[in-house]
Amino acid sequence: MAVDTNPRSTTWTYVEGEWLPGNPPLIGPTSHAMWLASTVFDGARWFDGVAPDLDLHCQRVNRSAVNMGMKPLRSAEEIAALALEGVTKFDGKTAIYIKPMYWAEHGRPGSVVAPDPESTRFALCLFEAPMDAGVALTLTVSPYRRPSPETAMTDAKAGSLYPNSGRAIIEARARGFDNALMRDMNGNVVETAASNVFLVKDGVVMTPVANRTFLAGITRSRVMGLLRQNGFEVREATLSVEDFMDADEIFCSGNYSKVSPVTKLDGRDLQAGPVAAKALDLYMDWARSTSDR
Repeated sequence: MAVDTNPRSTTWTYVEGEWLPGNPPLIGPTSHAMWLASTVFDGARWFDGVAPDLDLHCQRVNRSAVNMGMKPLRSAEEIAALALEGVTKFDGKTAIYIKPMYWAEHGRPGSVVAPDPESTRFALCLFEAPMDAGVALTLTVSPYRRPSPETAMTDAKAGSLYPNSGRAIIEARARGFDNALMRDMNGNVVETAASNVFLVKDGVVMTPVANRTFLAGITRSRVMGLLRQNGFEVREATLSVEDFMDADEIFCSGNYSKVSPVTKLDGRDLQAGPVAAKALDLYMDWARSTSDR
């Protein structure tokens, strides 16, 4: 899930060997990133003294860079160590969003559209972002679709994918909903505009099968594993809007809010259900107790 930095929140950015406060100007009008959108990022969380799955988020941003045609400049281990160094610049009370980023400054020789991997730059931005785990949200089916790998950079957590999600959220909120339930080009539900999505039917937990049209998130995988370890049947499946309309319970997962129950889908009201509550409890218990952070 992508989030905006609140300009009033405490922010530190590491770039080219130093930590800079606030929102430093890093990209100019001739930068490939500004002109042709060669940006990738990832998002991890620090809260209550832990940074769950930080290593996996740092590994993914490097994969995203490679898939975008750029060159990772730091190992995942180095990025994670920098992130924990950055955490010490904060008060230790407010939750933090950890955002490693890569972008290209120039296009390749002879083809300006493609990023030049040798011009890759790296920054790591941390900013205060209070947790809203467990806060309920409402959804509406979006008229917009997620692109397929043949039409967009779906194999990277690319900034260029998010305007499509942004317009889906704008459209949903104009109709009185918090977020949008999104489908792929075949009409199958894949995610919301800002998180992965689950349904519960007759005690079985189901989530859209990873088909490369959406980001099958790290928190999604963690939640699936924790539920299975605690006796739930969890399936990845091809799911329709009708499946969600007929569900006993719907909830979302994502790095920013972890687990959020859904209390309305278009004209159908739902309760914040027990599986969502259990998933959040399991996640938080794991995050606060595991040494694999």
